[in-house]
Amino acid sequence: MRKAYVLATALVLSMAVSASAEVTSGPAVGDSVGAFTVTKVAGNPADGVADGKSLCYRCKMGARPVVMVFARSADEKLAKLLKKIEEEVAEHESDKLSSFVNMIGTDAESLKKTAAEFVAKNELKRIAFVVPEDAKNGPPDFKIAPDADITIICYKGGMVQANHAFAAGQLTDDKIDAVVKASCKLVD
Repeated sequence: MRKAYVLATALVLSMAVSASAEVTSGPAVGDSVGAFTVTKVAGNPADGVADGKSLCYRCKMGARPVVMVFARSADEKLAKLLKKIEEEVAEHESDKLSSFVNMIGTDAESLKKTAAEFVAKNELKRIAFVVPEDAKNGPPDFKIAPDADITIICYKGGMVQANHAFAAGQLTDDKIDAVVKASCKLVD
């Protein structure tokens, strides 16, 4: 009986530790951000890309400072993060700060539907939503971790300046503030 209790306690503790452990996902600081093909679904009508068009959105951004997000779920925390990023994009328009979100998961068609609904519901105007050709985990070279619900890559001149990754439920208000601060450093 005692062994079963100890084993159960150890299992619960290891699950708690792994749930709170940091997630590593996406290219590291200093890595270059490679090209990949996506389909634009919604958002940022001023970018000149029609919804439904396939292109390399990363290529379209060129050397601009960009906050690129890979998201598996479109929830309230993602909305809160993106509204703050959208404020920064508006504030730093003269610096050409940009952002786009890659919705990833197993079914590209449902991702497109979810993205379009999310953009409309949250009235996002300056952030484009796309679905990568490699929809399950994004481009293989990016190494987006399967356990990362959200991966945020801040890059400028095609080089990663900051990388933030969160498992489901780990994106808190403090972490949102840290991501926004990192995006602001792109234009300092």
